[in-house]
Amino acid sequence: MFSPHGPSLWELATQALSSVERGYDLLAPKFDHTPFRTPDPVIDATTAALRPLGPFERGLDMCCGTGAGMRSLHSLCMGPVVGVDVSAGMLAQAREAAADSRWVRADVRVLPFRPGFDLIVTFGSLGHFLPEERPTLMAEVCRALRPGGLFAFPLGAPPPATSLANWALTGFDLAMRVRNAVWHPPFVMYYRTWPLHAVRTDLHHAGFTSTTIPMETLGRRTDGTPRARLVLAHKPHPSE
Repeated sequence: MFSPHGPSLWELATQALSSVERGYDLLAPKFDHTPFRTPDPVIDATTAALRPLGPFERGLDMCCGTGAGMRSLHSLCMGPVVGVDVSAGMLAQAREAAADSRWVRADVRVLPFRPGFDLIVTFGSLGHFLPEERPTLMAEVCRALRPGGLFAFPLGAPPPATSLANWALTGFDLAMRVRNAVWHPPFVMYYRTWPLHAVRTDLHHAGFTSTTIPMETLGRRTDGTPRARLVLAHKPHPSE
């Protein structure tokens, strides 16, 4: 799962016993050599699905990490693009790779931007927010978008209940809950806390109208359903 340039088990353990911000500061120099980085096929599939809906002007990558998703925004947006993340270490890596982009350190639950983005994306970050934080997060995203703007993010299909993948994800989430119950500061990262039906409900309450489209290039499961969907949340114009 890890390349020879990735973190050691000791480094991963140290990260896991830190806060989210400190943990990613520690992991940042080797993050792109871990399976935690969003795979290029997911970024490419997102870009392909969004291209017919553009072009866009200003773009924001929320929880941008080391900046892997920014190439999607550069491909889709004609105007400036911004990456925002809470980890100074991750942003340092992002700046080193793409100094010509704008990088902002901030808690995305309180986005330091005026309304005006045409497109906001996020990749692989949603598990860092507890279900009770979803309404606040989505309200902030909605506020940062201009009327008619779009919030887009991929969501993988849940694995079958009897599958090894399902047990692995459930076990990880359980272990993380135990860790956070007995160790502080907490490290919030869960895989099973953003089911599509709950996400769409919270998007609606935040003022969005939402749809999903299958990400066909990522394939389909044995039952014919897509392996992943792209959630498209539109901020209506005042007249709508």
